[in-house]
Amino acid sequence: MNMARRSGILLHVTSLPSRFGIGDLGPEAYRFADFLHRAGQRLWQIPSPRPDDTLRGNSPYGSSSAFAGNPLLISPERLVEEGFLGKSDLSGSPRFPHGNVDYRRAARIQG
Repeated sequence: MNMARRSGILLHVTSLPSRFGIGDLGPEAYRFADFLHRAGQRLWQIPSPRPDDTLRGNSPYGSSSAFAGNPLLISPERLVEEGFLGKSDLSGSPRFPHGNVDYRRAARIQG
């Protein structure tokens, strides 16, 4: 049994910056993973990616489902890269403030 010590960070994906109002599994997540690698970190623990529930304050720990994934974590930019969306589909995206998440507005835009 390998008992080597490792270090890492606990950070929910929604904490990352994104031009779509909530952190997602897009370019910033990849940049963050690359940063962790360069810093010698071995682990990135992500709290459960369950759907946020506005009745529970949008906490990733309080969800209406124990099994469903959060569709807000799907990156529109990655969907363009993979050919599921065209660049023009993202051209009318509204601007969101930096440093705060407006879950309801992000859900309306991305949902």
